[in-house]
Amino acid sequence: MEAIRLGRAMEHVAESSDVGMLDLLRSAGPLSISALSQAMGVTPTAVRQRLARLTERGLVERALSRAGRGRPSHRYALTEKGRRQSGANFADLAIALWREIRSIEDPQVRRGLLQRLATTLVGLYANEIEGATVAEKMQSVSRLFERRDVPIEFEPSNPLPVLRARTCPYPGLAEQDRGICAVERMMLSEMVGSSLRLSECRLDGDSCCRFEAAGALN
Repeated sequence: MEAIRLGRAMEHVAESSDVGMLDLLRSAGPLSISALSQAMGVTPTAVRQRLARLTERGLVERALSRAGRGRPSHRYALTEKGRRQSGANFADLAIALWREIRSIEDPQVRRGLLQRLATTLVGLYANEIEGATVAEKMQSVSRLFERRDVPIEFEPSNPLPVLRARTCPYPGLAEQDRGICAVERMMLSEMVGSSLRLSECRLDGDSCCRFEAAGALN
């Protein structure tokens, strides 16, 4: 288990460095390996490794660049998918909207809005959740978020299975208002078709956010 967590942590570091490269390519246009190496302060080997990951994911493409009579060189640029992903940074907007939601004074109206928000999020993932039982759906949820680089582990614990979130999917929001934890619990509950209980939380100093099935499973 420790080796798995270490591997995922290394993947998260790689993901962070890839984001920096995407942002650089978005702002500076097609660049060579040497230019990327100099701009990012890393070795050409590290640049090639990152480019290989991003190319495999369809975010970056390579093209020949000819300058005069010299030998043609390769430059790397964002694909259409890469441009969409690198420009989709809505963290500030999400925090502002969240503040407006939390400013609603009527608790019933506020809770109803949070529930609708959770239901809307579920709708985005509904077609990707598989399984007939709660445990199978929890395992499917784990795979779904893993594909989105969010480490949520499924553990078939006795007597009830558990989902463990090692990192927060909404760190900026959670640091300002832990009410986002309630939305996540609502969302996960709807996704697996059973009420889940948040028994541990990283905001309380725990090592993970632990979601347990709250009752008997089908």
